[in-house]
Amino acid sequence: MGVDPGTHVVGWGVIELDGARPRLVASGAITARPRDPVPARLAAIADGLAELVRMHRPDAAAVEKAFFGKNATAALRIGEARGAVLAELARAGVPVEEVTPAEVKKAVTGTGAAHKRQVQMMTAAILGLREPETRLDVTDALAAAICLAHRVGVAKDGRRR
Repeated sequence: MGVDPGTHVVGWGVIELDGARPRLVASGAITARPRDPVPARLAAIADGLAELVRMHRPDAAAVEKAFFGKNATAALRIGEARGAVLAELARAGVPVEEVTPAEVKKAVTGTGAAHKRQVQMMTAAILGLREPETRLDVTDALAAAICLAHRVGVAKDGRRR
């Protein structure tokens, strides 16, 4: 499972390894109402993620590490959303790998400096999708899941190592 945390939208994607090739199981977004207070949004994120974990039972999850931009308030809010995601995954007993945006980009495009559109197109190609996912939060989550699959590795017989 890959998760791209945000305070209004949390992208998620579940893949499975079919041999050495990742295959899309499900993806989507958890949305919180922007007008709700932050604690209510974080609770909605945690509740939505808890339901997804119950439904899909992931072996592991990749969560993007926070990166520091120019807006300190936005970085703080993303950190709060990451906290809700990490706590819920820990509560469910799902092992978490934290991945940087550059690691994710490199895993799907071969370069850590790829643009969003490149990540979008390569994620679709890797998963064998006819059309790329249009929601960037979901694309980022799927790319994080692919990155985790690369990190964990797959033996030639298709089993995880």
